[in-house]
This record gives sequence, C-alpha cells and structure tokens, in this order.
Amino acid sequence: MPSVDICFSPELLPLYQLEGRVAVIVDILRATSSIVTALANGVTHVFATAELDECTALGRQHGCLTAAERNGVQAEGFDLGNSPFGYLPGSALETRGRAVAISTTNGTQALRRSLGADAVVIGAFLNLQAVADFARRQQKDVLVVCAGWKGQFCLEDTVFGGALAERLADTFDVRSSDATLAALHLWQQAKPDLEGYLLQSAHVRRLNHLEAHQDFAFCLRLDEYPATLPIWREDRLVNLGDR
Repeated sequence: MPSVDICFSPELLPLYQLEGRVAVIVDILRATSSIVTALANGVTHVFATAELDECTALGRQHGCLTAAERNGVQAEGFDLGNSPFGYLPGSALETRGRAVAISTTNGTQALRRSLGADAVVIGAFLNLQAVADFARRQQKDVLVVCAGWKGQFCLEDTVFGGALAERLADTFDVRSSDATLAALHLWQQAKPDLEGYLLQSAHVRRLNHLEAHQDFAFCLRLDEYPATLPIWREDRLVNLGDR
C-alpha cells in the first residue's frame, strides 16, 4: 500500500527520498493557488523560477507575462503579483491564451527543490480532488512538500496535507508517519470552519495586513477547479487536464 508523508518545509527535503514518489507542492497563500487558477482559466503554461532575474529572462525569451512576489508584495517591474484574481475573467490584464513566468518567495522555491520526484504536481484546496485522483492513478508514495514561509512551518500548507491524506485514506497508508498524523489532526480541527481556523495563521495575518483578505478567502475554496492539475513537464507546468 502506498503511503502519504508530509514535509513541513523545503529545508527538510534532504531528509526525504524523492525518487519513486509523487511530490505535491503546496503553497496555499498564494503561489500554488494562483498557478491552479491561472491554468484553470486559460493560461497555456507556467514557468516557475526561484529567482527574479530568471523570471524576467524567461519573459523576454518566450514573450510571456511575468509574475513575481517578494514578502507578499508584487515585485517591481513585473506584470502580475501573486494573487489568483489576476487570472480570473475580467481582471485588468488578459491572461487567457498566454504563458506566464512566475517567481515567489516560497512556492516556486519549493517546486524547484523537488524536481527529483517521479512526478511533481501543484496542490491547493482549489484542486484538492484533482490531486487525490492523480495520486490514486499513480499508486506511488506521495510526499506533500509544504512551501512554508522562508523555511519555517506554515499552518495552512500542513492543513492541506491533512485534507489530502483524508481523501486518500481508503487506499493509502496515512498512519505510518507522525507528520501525516499531525496534519490529519489539524485538518480535522480546521474542517468545520476552515477560514475561521486559519485566521490564527501568521501568514494569514501578514496577508490581511497587506489588505489581501479577498485572496485568503478565495484560496480556501474546496474543489473550485476539480479537473485542473498543474504537472511539471520538462521545463514548465501544464494542466494535465488539457493533455
């Protein structure tokens, strides 16, 4: 029986074997939620980069839009920040049919450090079911890589890991890892009022200080995009549902 494990921070990745596993990268607030939203709303593919300079260079090389955030704020000189609302119909910039290069404080860093896995997919509450369905089809061990905040633990990413573990509990071993058990317990506490529970999170307080409460509420929608699964292919993220 395959298992589900949770890596609380990319700084802990050296302790885990990626080969043979499905890595689920999660940065609920807000990188992975924005990537899911982008691909669900017509962005053709996403280049995910660790550094701002690389993001700018990819924009020039491929003629694509650029999106970047540092410390929760849109980086100067980029087309978009890190809000999922930038990709919704009616947003200020038309993104449908375009590619996007993105760099964020935490999420894209976690992604780039996880490329040794057999498959690398993007997870968010918005596409929780799509991630669970993909994991079942693969029948490989799953490692949820929480982006955290500058290497530190983040409550919302771990709660997502617990939600995914719950959905896989019928066919996956979710009790062999204390990290997964902890994530499950957190999810069970949060589930009745996810938004209210996560208002305790330090990252949520940072976002609300930046007047991004609208982003917070949107990123907690369950299965808003149940058919959208961003997956790493060669040098970019594409929507597996489009292939």
